[in-house]
Amino acid sequence: MKDDNFLRANNAQHMWHPMGHPGDAMANAPTIITGASGSSIEDIDGHRVVDAVGGLWCVNLGYSNDVVKDAIAKQLYDLPYYSAFAGTSNPPAIEASYAVREFFEPDGMARVFFTSGGSDSVETCLRLARQYHRIKGEPGRTKFLSLKKGYHGTHFGGASVNGNNRFRIAYEPLMPGCFHLPSPYPYRNPFEETDPAKLAQNIAAAMEDEIRFQGPGSIAAFIMEPIQGAGGVIVPDATFMLLMREICDRHGILMIADEVITGFGRTGDWTGSRHWGVQPDMMSCAKGITSGYFPVGAALMSAAVAEVFEKADADGAIFHGYTYSAHPVGAAAVTACLSETQRLDTKANAGPRGAQLYAGCQALMAKYDIVGDVRGGHGLMTGVEIVSDAAAKTPMDPATMKRIQVAAYEAGAMVRVGGNNIMMSPPLVITEAEVDQVLAGLEAGLRAA
Repeated sequence: MKDDNFLRANNAQHMWHPMGHPGDAMANAPTIITGASGSSIEDIDGHRVVDAVGGLWCVNLGYSNDVVKDAIAKQLYDLPYYSAFAGTSNPPAIEASYAVREFFEPDGMARVFFTSGGSDSVETCLRLARQYHRIKGEPGRTKFLSLKKGYHGTHFGGASVNGNNRFRIAYEPLMPGCFHLPSPYPYRNPFEETDPAKLAQNIAAAMEDEIRFQGPGSIAAFIMEPIQGAGGVIVPDATFMLLMREICDRHGILMIADEVITGFGRTGDWTGSRHWGVQPDMMSCAKGITSGYFPVGAALMSAAVAEVFEKADADGAIFHGYTYSAHPVGAAAVTACLSETQRLDTKANAGPRGAQLYAGCQALMAKYDIVGDVRGGHGLMTGVEIVSDAAAKTPMDPATMKRIQVAAYEAGAMVRVGGNNIMMSPPLVITEAEVDQVLAGLEAGLRAA
């Protein structure tokens, strides 16, 4: 590896970074992370902080799990790559498919299609949903419903069902036939409804109205995150996902649960859908499936969906896939990660540590007027909304949000800023003392604002 002087001199000079302006990266050099262990990361200057972002909602096992690392290293020597396209397979992929199916069996999932990440997994679900209806003799079911504030990746399909215009406007026109319902977001919604249960009923009525308007026979699927992540950690009422499931069933619409963030213990249960007591027709997952150690995702199908494909004639052939689908090294990482996730019972730690983080943020809201809303309380995902005027709920300006983030980092906590929201999703192995350090860092950021 090049020395530190080379890294500093070339930082952001040749690489465009995701989710940011290239010019901003050149003017404000990104923090160079050089090492990590446990729940902490260390930068090129030797500054060590608790990673309250968990990499990017993904490093559930922390940075020091040698079981997963060793599985990756061994597989690199045994078989570093081979295609899983029709006609060939590999032992790690077979083992991983068994482990994933077993893990998601309580959610009603029976088949797995491996991808390279979350965006790929969403894209796979959307494409297979259309094909499912075509096989069943309803080729007119091509439309998709989703929620505003939802995030489903960056492919054209995922961006089309995304409910945040930051990920849409620069790339429009997107895929036609995608329609968005209000978010279950009590702090801001078009109904001005602050009661989560009543808001859930309002959105259910809006969904019924949209289905009538579009025509029930035209809609392929409804996709939602059990808890909206990148939109600001928006937690729906406990009745919400069940209401959506019932409406989908009544109109023959597939339900896709986007579990890319909420899967593998993040919510305090193994999946977000299980947390709300719902079995979807399809699931997209990634991130925690390897704890971020290798880029892998998966699209999962229920037995009923799988049966339609497997009993079909030539129309059931899946002409979709990725060079790295069921990559043997990634598959080895999946099997090891799922084993470690269950051995450590990470969901059991996510509950109390998430409650600690949520309560700490609520205490900060009582202390600082710029904290307009705190969302979470279900596992280790917490959102803090920052406003410049609490009564008017005026979103805080970007410069101040950046100041909060920088001050928090200097005080020992890496937090993520999205718009006027601070989002935290630390490793599921985080300790009580480390959560306290995150809260102290966040308070330092609020003081700086």
